[in-house]
Amino acid sequence: MLTAVTTSEALTRGVRVRVEARYSPEHSDPRQGEWFFLYTITISNEGVDTVQLLNRHWLITNATGDIEQVRGPGVVGHQPVLRQGEKFEYTSGCPLKTPFGSMHGSYEMSLENGERFLADVAPFALREPGAYH
Repeated sequence: MLTAVTTSEALTRGVRVRVEARYSPEHSDPRQGEWFFLYTITISNEGVDTVQLLNRHWLITNATGDIEQVRGPGVVGHQPVLRQGEKFEYTSGCPLKTPFGSMHGSYEMSLENGERFLADVAPFALREPGAYH
């Protein structure tokens, strides 16, 4: 069975964030009300300035409209520094208590001069194949 992949992409001040998300049946147990989704994010520095990812902020919404906020330093234990043309890719996961929902958020980025800005992560769907919103 092919797993449906959902995607999103945003570009903020030269930082491109691409997301591919998919349902993970091997980590899910719908009979127990547990659905798990994996997402792979590629952060590309298309600007001229070196940037560092400092913090993440996620808003996760399930099918009943409940919103969970997640904040923390870095991503998967890293605070990557990206020079012009460099990329950082990682995969993480998100549990839901419903068969579909969505995520979006931002990464706090720092320039070498200390200036900070938020790089958007555009909304992407979390959806079990066959579950329609």
